[in-house]
Order: sequence, then structure tokens, then C-alpha cells
Amino acid sequence: METFTYNYSATQSKEIERIRSKYLPKEENKLETLRRLDSRVQKAGMTESLSVGIVGALVFGIGMCFGLGALPAAPWLAYLFGLTGISIMLPAYPIYKRISRRTKEALAPEILRLSDELIGG
Repeated sequence: METFTYNYSATQSKEIERIRSKYLPKEENKLETLRRLDSRVQKAGMTESLSVGIVGALVFGIGMCFGLGALPAAPWLAYLFGLTGISIMLPAYPIYKRISRRTKEALAPEILRLSDELIGG
């Protein structure tokens, strides 16, 4: 008499499914699209404003080095680099707000349309 043996392993099945899902084409549903668009609005302007702020902070730091005597030079260089660094850092937040507002205005109709579709059914 022949018998059939079957070994089922839930963990092995999950691992196979996880590996298989890597190679299947990605289909984005409406909720994932809505999440992606919302994330874009939340992150808009962050890279630009951080870049401006970091460059300003570095220039300001050079001025601090001159002022504290870590870099020997004329004292006026401390004021020059310090004020230049501050003037570079100041527009970082307005840059963030402007880019964020523009992105929000551009993506708002699509976000509202998708959210209405998801809420409505």
C-alpha cells in the first residue's frame, strides 16, 4: 500500500511567499497612491531648506573659529563670516514654507479626488 506524506511548514510558506513577492510586478492601489502623495507634501522643501541651513551654519562656524582664535586671522573675518552665515541661514525656513505650499497646492486636487473615491467606496 502506497502512502502520501506531506510536510507543511507555515514559516517556510511565509518565506516562499516573501521571496515570490519580490519578483511580482508592483501594483499600487489608491490608498498607497494617497499615502505616497501625502508623504511628498509632508517632505516637500525639506532637502532644499536643510541644504541652505547647513551651508549657513558651516559658514557661521568658520566665523566662530576666527572669533575664538582657533584659526588665526584678523578679527574682522569673524564678523564677516558670522554675518554671512546668518544671512545664508535666515531664508531656510521661508524656502521650506514656499516649496511646501506650492507642492501642497499642486497635489491637493489629486489627493482630494483619491480620498473622495476611497471614502465614497
